[in-house]
Amino acid sequence: MKLLYLVHRMPYPPNKGDKVPSYHLLRHLAERHEVHLGTFIDDPEDEAHVDTVRAWCADAHFSRLHPRTARWKSLRGLLSGEPLGLPYYRDASLRDWVAQTVARHRLDGVLVFSSTMAQYAEGLGLPTWVDFVDLDSAKWTAYADRHRWPLSWLYAREGRQLLAYERRVATWAQASFFVTEAECALFREAAPESAHRVQALCNGVDAEFFAPAASRTSPFPSDVLPLVFTGAMDYWPNVDAVTWFVQDMLPRLKADWPALRFYIVGRSPTQAVKALAGPDVEVTGTVPDVRPYLQHASLVVAPLRLARGIQNKVLEAMAMARPVVAASPCVQAIDGAGADELAAADSVDDYLRVIQAWLREPEKADAVGHSARARVLAGFAWPARLAPLDRALLERTAA
Repeated sequence: MKLLYLVHRMPYPPNKGDKVPSYHLLRHLAERHEVHLGTFIDDPEDEAHVDTVRAWCADAHFSRLHPRTARWKSLRGLLSGEPLGLPYYRDASLRDWVAQTVARHRLDGVLVFSSTMAQYAEGLGLPTWVDFVDLDSAKWTAYADRHRWPLSWLYAREGRQLLAYERRVATWAQASFFVTEAECALFREAAPESAHRVQALCNGVDAEFFAPAASRTSPFPSDVLPLVFTGAMDYWPNVDAVTWFVQDMLPRLKADWPALRFYIVGRSPTQAVKALAGPDVEVTGTVPDVRPYLQHASLVVAPLRLARGIQNKVLEAMAMARPVVAASPCVQAIDGAGADELAAADSVDDYLRVIQAWLREPEKADAVGHSARARVLAGFAWPARLAPLDRALLERTAA
């Protein structure tokens, strides 16, 4: 097929949560179809990878997005009644490129990654499949509950407006995909008129890349017990998670385990994250390779209070054969994972109970890590996880 693939952020390198699935989608599509990619570059460091991405595509357009300017543009949504994400990602050059691409090529359809990019597919008259990933409207509503006015009002408004837009998009999309069955159920309840065209398209993990290796040296001093959190540290749910851990859990753990040290590993730490650094906390910023930090961690924590769905950080740590304790919604999203493969927690006491037990019995923790890797190998290879998209495209071809 000849496909237009619209992504809100250049899908390479796969170094942020949303770029991991969008990258694997691109590579998966490019192996099977002719891909015309329209996307944004919002990080100057990504400029170095334009030629790499272009080589995978029949054609590609990269619009430059400056986040500070885009945030001001997004405020136009307050006047137009739109969700703010639409004017944030509205760009005349990308719209012109889409129109020219449709005119020049006999395209078979459009794949949209992230609801904000659906504005470029609407009205094209082409079969369109939308990967919403998460139900973002629910995310903004959750943000509202954890912020004071005026942000609480702004986030609640975004949740309402975005849900209305998500529902409208789903009415004309060929199929709507979400990252877990739980997210699908949430959207089916919110948008019953489109429930019959909603299905899961779950995240996977590259278990060949994320694999323990005897030759990989430890980045940690030999006299510390390293606990690790990974992720983009300008993403508010990650900021909230590490802040909660450092303030409410770390002091109680240090009382019993003086050698314990918490490593926050990830790019673009905010000032709030940097302020957590101290004798017991290291904020690494960008690292050349996250795998040594995962492989040599005593254990990995993911205390995400504001995230749902399958978390890449959890799958990657499991693939590295490390024991992981994560928020219950994130654990539930990983189909069939048992307590011997992945630990779930909700409260501070839940996390402390699991972490203390694993620190007391490192052999048991290692066994959990090995079971976690086996679980990933058995069910989370990317080709298998993307099979629902293949079937949806095949059904359209057959029709």
